[in-house]
Amino acid sequence: MVEGPVLIAEAVAAGWEIEAEFVAPGAAFISDAPVFELYEGVLERVASTERPQPNLAIVRMPATTPSLFEASFVVVADRLNDPGNLGTLLRSSEAAGADAVVLTPDSVDAFNPKVVRASAGAVFHVPVGVAALDEIRRAGLRMIGTSSHQGIRHTEADWSGRIAIVLGNEARGLADDAPVDTWVRIEHQGRAESLNVAMAGTILAFEAARQR
Repeated sequence: MVEGPVLIAEAVAAGWEIEAEFVAPGAAFISDAPVFELYEGVLERVASTERPQPNLAIVRMPATTPSLFEASFVVVADRLNDPGNLGTLLRSSEAAGADAVVLTPDSVDAFNPKVVRASAGAVFHVPVGVAALDEIRRAGLRMIGTSSHQGIRHTEADWSGRIAIVLGNEARGLADDAPVDTWVRIEHQGRAESLNVAMAGTILAFEAARQR
């Protein structure tokens, strides 16, 4: 389910199929899909936000997933839990030119309404898939693991070639025995043990894009 005219328009622009659109009384519709006008007060009962926008749409999810064997710049989220973090990571990955974002099993659903909103429509434009870390490695991508305490500085790392930036869970990070080829860290000051995962992912994706 996609909420709001802006996000629905993004889905349409990306070529996603809109199965049905629901609008509040008197609201203009966005898509060419069948439109259903809701009675007063119904939208507030079915939307996932406290103050919903006047349009909701049912959007068909893609039947295919990105081919990791063809990708050269991938961002991987390992067991990410927070929808806001994943949405931000999708937005940054699209902006940095990543070929795909891959979630490992047990991560938050990429099509959770909160993820869709936080991505600002990026979820419709950057391919998203699900795969285990070993599967990503078998696709021939060089696995660059991220850490708050080990590895070389991210500005000194080599981001060329076919790479996968691997980010860990918000609370536990990436396991020390994760099947990565190298580790990188972002130098930082202050009391915080580490950066927010979405912010760290943004910094690393743009450094990779700069070098590439």
